[in-house]
Amino acid sequence: MSIAKSIAEIEEKIGGKAKLIAVSKKQPNEKLLEAYKAGFKRLGENYVQELCAKQEELPKDIEWHMIGHLQSNKVKYIAPFVHMIHSVDSFKLLKEINKQARKNERTIDCLLQIFIAEEDSKTGMEEQELWDLLANPALKDLENVRICGLMGMSTFTENTAQVEKEFRNLKRIFDKLKEKHPELPATEISMGMSGDWPLAINCGSTMIRVGSAIFGARQ
Repeated sequence: MSIAKSIAEIEEKIGGKAKLIAVSKKQPNEKLLEAYKAGFKRLGENYVQELCAKQEELPKDIEWHMIGHLQSNKVKYIAPFVHMIHSVDSFKLLKEINKQARKNERTIDCLLQIFIAEEDSKTGMEEQELWDLLANPALKDLENVRICGLMGMSTFTENTAQVEKEFRNLKRIFDKLKEKHPELPATEISMGMSGDWPLAINCGSTMIRVGSAIFGARQ
């Protein structure tokens, strides 16, 4: 099936309930251009070096999402152009994003990544760390970042009950966030990937990150 057709099919199934981020890591630019020519411009990358190389070579109106683990010392490379950073897992990182956004005279949309999986390989904040971050009085000084919601990655397992439990936990934290911090423009929950996005949407996801179901196997 063509990339354009795959995107169209997924978007039809989503039915406007969530935004699709096409995960383009390790995919060649020709495939990304195929999606772009079909009118799709929302792409997600996991690695800073790859993201910067693709941004340089591909059309400038692509909306780039950083969805992988981000180190503070790499923020400066993506700050001039990144649309949203999904993987903010500490106050230190948020501060650095704010600093680099200010240098570039931008405001960068961010999602706070919460650890919801039963897998040590996944990253993110524990729930209490989230509340501590949001209670930090220095947060009000970060005027060049916008906290738009939460992101989480479920356990890699065939057990759908386990995955559903993790997604529902993230939705619970998100609802509590909106209640406790109505001042934040928190509208997004980024959860769900190629294998489990329909379940994620049923659990309240507003952004799904789909790669292989669109582009096929990675190189």
